[in-house]
Amino acid sequence: MANDHLGFYLLMLLKIVTTFAIPPKTLKEACIGEIGFELQFNIYNDSCPEAESIIFSWVENAVMEDSRMAASLLRLHFHDCFVNGCDASVLLDDTGDFVGEKTAPPNLNSLRGFEVIDAIKSDLESVCPETVSCADILAVVARDSVVLTAGPSWEVPMGRRDSFSANKAAATNSIPAPNSSLTDLVAKFQNVGLTLQDMVALSGAHTMGKARCSTFSSRLQSSSNTNGPDNNPDFLQSLQQLCSGSDIDALAQLDLVTPATFDNQYYTNLLSGEGLLPSDQILVSQDQTREIINSYAEDTSIFFEDFKISMLKMGSLGPASGNDGEIRHNCRVVN
Repeated sequence: MANDHLGFYLLMLLKIVTTFAIPPKTLKEACIGEIGFELQFNIYNDSCPEAESIIFSWVENAVMEDSRMAASLLRLHFHDCFVNGCDASVLLDDTGDFVGEKTAPPNLNSLRGFEVIDAIKSDLESVCPETVSCADILAVVARDSVVLTAGPSWEVPMGRRDSFSANKAAATNSIPAPNSSLTDLVAKFQNVGLTLQDMVALSGAHTMGKARCSTFSSRLQSSSNTNGPDNNPDFLQSLQQLCSGSDIDALAQLDLVTPATFDNQYYTNLLSGEGLLPSDQILVSQDQTREIINSYAEDTSIFFEDFKISMLKMGSLGPASGNDGEIRHNCRVVN
């Protein structure tokens, strides 16, 4: 690919900067010991040394072609890890005798970027077959999507295995919904071993991307405009105008100010009543979460540091069962 060398050197530079920005011990303490299976750094150095540069190049091209793709690829990793751990179950297609997670309500007509994962997997299989798992691809793609939109970088521990199964019911019930109450949000994060701090930090991923009108319709109803204590009437009016037509699939930017940049603007938006999703704006309704939001809005470096640590924790969630899994040849189907 034309940008292979540029992408590779950029990735290496970012990894060097990250190494000095966060001590390796801190990185390992953030995930090792809290995982359901063994993850290691630099696991593909010998078996597939080009893996990360190949992944980065594909993500770079995808984001150049469609800036929204960065948010979409990051979201794939979230939706994977919240259902029985980070095992690439979210990538499995439905077949005549198999039900995947793509048709679960949080995913249906919502998740995108599967073709990018397909292209990465195909390229990796041609270079080092049966080596890099689809689950590891999702973890690295999430990191690279953040890096390519001016966000922080971190070293991704790898060694995840791909699941033999999927769980549509768990996808339906475990993934935080856009209309969730604060109690429900906290419970769903705690159910997978993530803290209140992790919840607020990881919600910062909504600093980029878009959402359909149907996902935040309750923000537009006058009876529901108490979802957060700092609602902005002008902002809500602009959303009502956008969504006033018959097209419930109209898209709004999650962050109107810097929609394609990974930064701390999301938290500033919450404090001014401009959180798009009800589950975003509700975060300012409690003193403890509001305190975290204030710190992130005031200092980007604090947000970036916490986001990296929380991504490592989430990315290290192991399968609920003791199944060792496999390395899929095609991310969409079990071998």
